[in-house]
Amino acid sequence: LCREEAAELSSLKPQLDQLGVPLYAVVKEDIGTEVQNFRPYFKGEIFLDEKRCFYGPRERRMGLLAFVRVGVWLSGLRAFRKGFMGNVLGEGFVLGGVFVIGRGQQGILLEHREKEFGDKVNISEVLQAVLFSSFKRKRLR
Repeated sequence: LCREEAAELSSLKPQLDQLGVPLYAVVKEDIGTEVQNFRPYFKGEIFLDEKRCFYGPRERRMGLLAFVRVGVWLSGLRAFRKGFMGNVLGEGFVLGGVFVIGRGQQGILLEHREKEFGDKVNISEVLQAVLFSSFKRKRLR
């Protein structure tokens, strides 16, 4: 499911480049060719956080009960229908998120933490946060 979201975020890359905003991903592990296989879906720079510092003092996880949630199954089906196949290597139970972090003292402009697997960020909200940051930066000049 993260490949689907990565591809959607990457669709914003031309607009982000035009605004001078980088696109980054932080992953928690690289088993085999996992990160290499992820690269076609994500057009930004990928960082490996083996110590999981970026994931916070308490990782948010979904256990095996995730597989009885209807939303998880529907998200998986949606991704499969779009041609996204996940991997089954590695830990696989840590929930992800998307952050838009502004320059300097702007801080976090958008924070989306998955509530369950496949709970994707709204791409238009990401773009709106980036545009807000860019507009604010231009006004300060």
